[in-house]
Amino acid sequence: MRIRMLVDMPEGSTRNGEPWPSKGDSADLPTAEAAHLVASGVAEEAAAEPRGRRRKGADSEGEAT
Repeated sequence: MRIRMLVDMPEGSTRNGEPWPSKGDSADLPTAEAAHLVASGVAEEAAAEPRGRRRKGADSEGEAT
């Protein structure tokens, strides 16, 4: 689950040996962990970031064959 941090964690705090994201930054976390942070007001659910532009297929309607 993708979350956006609403607070800065205390200085020196880590998660699995890595520093927590800063306030306003997003991170992907396991659903249960992310849900706990959201419920406690530490983070909010964030939309997944786009992975690049998708190309639309050609619209066959109205095209000459």
